[in-house]
Amino acid sequence: MVLLRSYVSGGWHTAPGEGAPLHDAATGEEVARISSEGIDFAAALDYGRTVGGPALRKLTFHQRAALLKALASHLREHREELYALSARTGATLGDSKFDIDGGIGVLFSYGSKGKRELPNDTVYVDGAVEPLSRGGTFVAQHIATPLQGVAVQINAFNFPVWGPLEKFAPAFLAGVPSLIKPASQTAYLTARLVELIVESGILPEGTVQFVAGSVGDLLDHVTAQDLVSFTGSASTAQKLRAHPAIVRNSVRFNAEADSLNCSILAPDARPSTPEFDLFVKQLTTEMTVKAGQKCTAIRRAFVPAEMLDDVAEAVSARLAKVTVGNPNAEGVRMGALASLEQREEVRRSLKALLDAGSIVFGDPEHVDVVDGDEATGAFISPILLKADPERAEPHEVEAFGPVSTLMPYTSVKQVIDFAARGGGSLAGSVVTGDPVFAREIVLGVAPYHGRLLVLDSEDAKESTGHGSPMPQLVHGGPGRAGGGEEMGGVRGVLHHMQRTAVQGSPTVLGAVTGRWVEGGPRTEDDVHPFRKSLAELKVGDSVVAGPRTVTRADIDHFADFTGDTFYAHTDEAAAAANPLFGGIVAHGYLVVSFAAGLFVSPEPGPVLANYGLENLRFLTPVKVDDALTVTLTAKQITPRIDQEYGEVRWDADVTNQDGDSVAKYDVLTLVSKEQL
Repeated sequence: MVLLRSYVSGGWHTAPGEGAPLHDAATGEEVARISSEGIDFAAALDYGRTVGGPALRKLTFHQRAALLKALASHLREHREELYALSARTGATLGDSKFDIDGGIGVLFSYGSKGKRELPNDTVYVDGAVEPLSRGGTFVAQHIATPLQGVAVQINAFNFPVWGPLEKFAPAFLAGVPSLIKPASQTAYLTARLVELIVESGILPEGTVQFVAGSVGDLLDHVTAQDLVSFTGSASTAQKLRAHPAIVRNSVRFNAEADSLNCSILAPDARPSTPEFDLFVKQLTTEMTVKAGQKCTAIRRAFVPAEMLDDVAEAVSARLAKVTVGNPNAEGVRMGALASLEQREEVRRSLKALLDAGSIVFGDPEHVDVVDGDEATGAFISPILLKADPERAEPHEVEAFGPVSTLMPYTSVKQVIDFAARGGGSLAGSVVTGDPVFAREIVLGVAPYHGRLLVLDSEDAKESTGHGSPMPQLVHGGPGRAGGGEEMGGVRGVLHHMQRTAVQGSPTVLGAVTGRWVEGGPRTEDDVHPFRKSLAELKVGDSVVAGPRTVTRADIDHFADFTGDTFYAHTDEAAAAANPLFGGIVAHGYLVVSFAAGLFVSPEPGPVLANYGLENLRFLTPVKVDDALTVTLTAKQITPRIDQEYGEVRWDADVTNQDGDSVAKYDVLTLVSKEQL
């Protein structure tokens, strides 16, 4: 039988002993054995810090993003192999796609976000420049740089592909190598995933390591530059968070733990309404996808008291159509739990829940199984309960399987209180066609949730559902849910970086950030900056153009030509009465248009297109006979690694004859890398 290998310190490691057996969740057959015996965990962390980290930090965000996309494309070609192995975890094909395609989708998403939202640089500039002195010679800027340690990622058994990839993607994009430790029950699927990653040769050496088996003394060796991310039970999260090395070194610790997620049916969503049907369908789906083994699944379903029986009947009818069995058997809609041990844990939790209620549907001790045996496969029936929401058990006990509890409520205030009793959740949902009710619930329960879905007939066709975390959004929750935030777009990337406030002169800040800072040096020469290719252009290259006098005829013509006849531009008496203007003033967009006419170099050349303005502010009214001058300075240069051009952000400062700024904004252009 195969003994799973670990990948550490640049090579594959096979433990010397026989290892512990891992079983097929549906058949009980032995799939592989697992052991981490013999791994030098201190050396593995050192290897990540000294080999993987430096290799990643040499790359820009855009280069790392491109590697993530390449890896996603490679893994997508091997999905069928991963699906087949995933079936041994008890997952149906639909479950497997949720896990495997979802994980690959996270890589694609972070690859796209890295290119769109992060600079083609190794430094992330966070926020605006902060002036610290009256004269402008002392300023500050927040920057973010990669931590120089390893992201230790300890994952749960229920998502052996998506779980590791959701943690790996933001860490890699940030420039931090990963050490992946999956839960043992389904580690054989993660092991094959890592084999595919290593075999591809796409990623720099040392950026991914993998441990099959226990973590041993791994956490004893973490430092202040390392990070630890954990998905699993709240009790284990608490133990890990209190580990002496984590506490002593203030190691960044992120936990995604138990979560008694809720869904709330609104009073307006009565039987026969689209929202009622959406609630019933969503609850059934959340109970049966991955056999309910999702940290985001609905555990508590709150419904108006007068509709409790209607909901129970409708959900039971849908659950009765769910076929349980071997994931490879035709027609099976729900597979097995991850292991026989997991089934026993669900049954133990159910006993506690039954102290507060009763079973509406299902039998925890028996289920009809297609192409399977209850004695050897970890099969269990979907279980729908009805309980008293005033009891503590439904808000404290999680049966991590196809189990959900219906509970009645009689008022908005009451259901908000019930939702909060979960102690903090990853996800919640509200099903309603009433926006007023939705607002009350969202604002009432938001402090207790990391994510909230409002489901109605308008968004239902495109909604990804209650239990689908999205890489663009925070995945985590307060309190019992762990207090962490995995993913979350750029927020997830910044979790792996150190934010530092840098104070100095505009010249120094410009050198550190690679961006021109107001007050920093400008370079004016005989070559107009629009005549320079991306290879020739430098941050700080500048042109000063003007002056151009604004006449009353210019203002009248612009008003007539555009149709913008706002009184400040056309009515002398009304404009004079306005305390902000004191007379006729030029249109703001006329000022911007005149500025473009002043700074442009009109002949064909490296500047391919102007694709927008950002941060436009009109600061001082422009009156008749004011003379405008514009100073245009190359502020940021971003080459695109997959195109023959890049983006240039220009600082535009339009001033009047007194030197007062009348308009400030950024001009965005596309510029060829070479002379055309």
